Order: sequence, then C-alpha cells, then structure tokens
Amino acid sequence: MAREYIIYCDESSEKGAWFSDFYGGALVRSEYLLEVITTLENKKKELNFNGEVKWSKVPGNKHYAKKYRDLIDCFFDLVGDGKVKIRIMFRQNTVRHINLTAEHHENKYFILYYLFLKQRFVLDCSPAIPGGVRVRIYPDQIPDTKEKLDRFRIFLARMSNRPQLVQRGISIAKENITDVVSHDHVILQCLDIVLGAMHFRLNDLDKKKTPGKAHREKRTREKAKLYKLINFRIRQIYPNFNVGVSTGQRQPDSRWSDEYRHWRLMPRAKDRVIMPGSKRKKKAKKG
Repeated sequence: MAREYIIYCDESSEKGAWFSDFYGGALVRSEYLLEVITTLENKKKELNFNGEVKWSKVPGNKHYAKKYRDLIDCFFDLVGDGKVKIRIMFRQNTVRHINLTAEHHENKYFILYYLFLKQRFVLDCSPAIPGGVRVRIYPDQIPDTKEKLDRFRIFLARMSNRPQLVQRGISIAKENITDVVSHDHVILQCLDIVLGAMHFRLNDLDKKKTPGKAHREKRTREKAKLYKLINFRIRQIYPNFNVGVSTGQRQPDSRWSDEYRHWRLMPRAKDRVIMPGSKRKKKAKKG
C-alpha cells in the first residue's frame, strides 16, 4: 500500500508593518495521522476547549491563556518526535520584486501558495518509498472563486509530473487537493497559532500599547508568552533559530528532514524600499 503525506496549509493575508504574506504548512505521514489527531483532540478535551482554537482567540485571561500554551506544548512534542513537520514562509515588506506584471499581482495569493508548497516541503528531496507516495493537500478555506480554485488545484497536481517526483513515485491528484474548514481539523488549528505567533512577533505587535496607556494590554502580554514558548520549543529543535531570517541547512537532507523550517522569501530580482522607521530594521530580527 502506498504511503501518504498529508499537508495542512494556512495563510495570513493580513499585511504587517514589516512582514506580510505569511504561509504555513504541517506535513504528517499517514502512519502518524491518527495518533497526531487523537493526541491533540484528547489534549483539547483535557483542557476543556469546546470549540476551535486559533491565534485570534488567545485571551487576556491568564488561566485560559495558559491552556493555549499547554496545547502548543503538546503540539511541539509531536513535532519534536518527528511526527509533524512545520514549514513557515513570509515576505519582508522592505524587499520588493522588480519584475512583477499585473497578472502576477492579480494571482499573487495562488502563486505564493504554489511557491510555498513546491519549495518548502521539497518533496523532490524526500526518500524514495517502495510503492510510492500519495500526497493530500488541505489548505484552509480559500477566499476566491471556484474557477480560480479549480485552476489552482490543476496547477498543483502538475507538480507530480516533475522528474524528481516521478522518480520517487510521488503523486498529487487534483481530487486530493481540497480546501477545508479549520474548525474540523485540529492540526490546522495548531498551525494557525504558530503562524499567528510569527506574524505577531515579526511585526512588533508584542510591544504594542494602547495610546495613552503605560502598559501593554493583558491579551498582548499573554500572546507574547505564547510566542516565547513557541520560540523556546523551536530552539530545542533548531538551536540557532532566528525569527527574522531563513533557517540554514545543517545537513544535506535538512530541507526535508528538519522538523521545523522557516523561510523569508527573497526574490532574485529585487530592490529595497525605504519605509518610515525602517532604519532600525537593518539587522535581522532576533528572538
């Protein structure tokens, strides 16, 4: 029987002050899928989460916010055990591609999604599996027309025609690319929290204060605690992790084998945009 790779995907269309176009993915091999889902669902029940968890719902209540940290700790236990692979991509606003056409801008959402799936999960570097591998791709609900979504699915499915994937027996069928509702998929919910935390930190929202107030709001402080936990768990996997830059390649197969990888999208043909207050961003953001 062929092995399956299941890839859950999410994106944040919200434009940040410094970084935008956040895309995230979680890859689970079929032999671990039931264990991962059961473990996370059981953790949610233990913590009395009755509905969907997501970054935008992280509260200011300390007791309730700690439940989010406990759930994410459980999620990163699975990541650390190699049962889930996480990939994150984002774009720096001060770096601009100089050869984009009107068509590129119109289809940016799908182009970046394709680029993310093709280059961040590097299926063409995965090991050859006897019997081949079938790939299922589950993006969170895509906010566009059915026509564009169908074109996108056909385009993604064509990836399996690449020689590197043919050699490995990797197949991506159009019918196995389906946008889903995150409410029904706990892995996608946990991915949303990690992706939201990166957007939060990279855009300095952890420092945000209400005008006229001396201190940050409780919710901001609790989100900052959650980000710090995520950063700590990533550093256990990747000790030199720097939130503002792409993760390096520690081993020849790191791009495939690493449990967590982070990618700052840098176009080949580019220039830099001077933004108000950007002087302090010359050095890569750390922490």
